[in-house]
Amino acid sequence: MSSSYEGKRGLVLGVANKRSIAWAIAKRLADGGAQLAFTYQGERIAKNVQELADSVSSPLVTECDVRSDTDVARVFEEVGATFGGGLDLLVHAVAFAAAEDLEGRFTDTPRDRFWMALDVSAYSLVACARAAEPLMEASGGGSIVTMTYLGGERAVPHYNVMGVAKATLDASVRYLAWDLGQKNIRVNAISAGPVRTLSARSIAGFTTMEAIVEERSPLHRHIEADDVGGAAAYLLSDDAKNITGTTLYVDSGYHAMGM
Repeated sequence: MSSSYEGKRGLVLGVANKRSIAWAIAKRLADGGAQLAFTYQGERIAKNVQELADSVSSPLVTECDVRSDTDVARVFEEVGATFGGGLDLLVHAVAFAAAEDLEGRFTDTPRDRFWMALDVSAYSLVACARAAEPLMEASGGGSIVTMTYLGGERAVPHYNVMGVAKATLDASVRYLAWDLGQKNIRVNAISAGPVRTLSARSIAGFTTMEAIVEERSPLHRHIEADDVGGAAAYLLSDDAKNITGTTLYVDSGYHAMGM
């Protein structure tokens, strides 16, 4: 696989700290020569994201509330101004559900928090893809990668409303791939097994999920953030120029097993 992203310009959403999957992807791209912009959500993590972005000489770090169309539009205007009107790569690693909805019964999810989870975790990809479209078209095409999980295909205890959000995200990837393909913009997803990130801590029974994957997957081993980074780097590269609308599993083969 070619590791060169020289001349490529990318936007990465979802970095929280150095253990984030989004950061593992960004590091791969930056090491290959890509110029990257970053967003962050809230002042609490602003300093962490800024320090990581500085380590790869990022020209832009900006706050983004993906539930606000106005904010999304502003971010992509800033990206366009920073990158000379073009964009080649978009990493969407954004998801959220209330902690109380990631335990107990899915049945008890209240309406407002149901829609919040789908808005942040799924519709945000649609909003970002729409905003990225003219910038990627100006670049002659582009590649978008988002993060999904097997809980969108199968019922995973405690994943609850996030599983429903991931199912929506999965379908969105396919429809976006169709809409944007005519402009040479590819849209794919990575379904990673349990990775020890900040967000994983909010999922009740995460350690059990991790143990089950290690026990029952064909490769019998844990998944690291850098494993996901390598897979995303491939999908974002020109080597994957004819891959779109698909999900790449990085889970030691667990998705292939029946029990």
